[in-house]
Amino acid sequence: MLEGNAFDSEDFSRTPFGSISADTPIAAEAQRASQVLHPGSMNIPKPREQRIITIANQKGGVGKTTTAVNLAAALALQGMTVLVIDLDPQGNASTALGVDHHSGIPSSYELLIGEIPVQDAIQQSPHNERLLCIPATIDLAGAEIELVSMVAREGRLKTAIQEANLAGYEIDYVMIDCPPSLGLLTVNAMVAAKEVLIPIQCEYYALEGVGQLLRNIGLVQSHLNPELHVSTVVLTMYDGRTKLADQVAEEVRGHFGDVVLRSVIPRSVKVSEAPGYGMTVLDYDPGSRGAMSYLDAGREMAARAVGATYAPGPVTATPVAEDGDVNEERGR
Repeated sequence: MLEGNAFDSEDFSRTPFGSISADTPIAAEAQRASQVLHPGSMNIPKPREQRIITIANQKGGVGKTTTAVNLAAALALQGMTVLVIDLDPQGNASTALGVDHHSGIPSSYELLIGEIPVQDAIQQSPHNERLLCIPATIDLAGAEIELVSMVAREGRLKTAIQEANLAGYEIDYVMIDCPPSLGLLTVNAMVAAKEVLIPIQCEYYALEGVGQLLRNIGLVQSHLNPELHVSTVVLTMYDGRTKLADQVAEEVRGHFGDVVLRSVIPRSVKVSEAPGYGMTVLDYDPGSRGAMSYLDAGREMAARAVGATYAPGPVTATPVAEDGDVNEERGR
């Protein structure tokens, strides 16, 4: 069939591999992966000013860290310089970005208590030169107690972030991953940011506890940071096979209105597996539906910053794949 460097397309078409067309799932996923890894003209506009976004929800397991790292990766992949600040002592965001966060590494803890300047804490993700991270170590677990007696304890992160512009980086987005609580670490994140992004899972009790979060945001607005506002709500763990997911999505959109992204994040095994390899889903499986959904969410969030609109395709459900993943087919 092949002689030297010659390639006979007719002979190849008669092989088992020749039957793969653009309509097959494998070819479609390969095409999506190519689009993710080589966005080309899909680069998004830079924000008019640096956007500092706190990802918060005191309810655990709603996808805060997953949303923070994958949105950051999606923005970095499309030309933005993004800094992720890990304020969760578990350090899951640091793990997903592939940066060291063992005890002794300069981290957000030393930054908060004023032991190091911000440039000493910033690490570059090995997966993207535009993706930066200030990791969290287990030392951060005691930071809330230490901060209680410190002067201007609520504004220490804000002061550190302001120094980031002097550290030789031109950062477009700062994403702050908060712990699942409403303590001093989360308050520091809210004082440092202008925007709050709330991930809400499409499951029962989705809005339970969000009321307390909104009250805390109101208190920070009143006393510490009048510019703070909820700019974005992301629906996560969407399972299009169930009526419950649609009901929750409708309820959230009715409550929060236009701040809810039209892009939704499907429940996906690939998204869950990626951190185990020290990767975001865009690095682990760039052609997966989870990766495409976060790419869509990043584009929509960036478009809103400059007053543009971005309309992702609708999401519908298809049967569960053999690996247990939920594959949502998207109209494009």
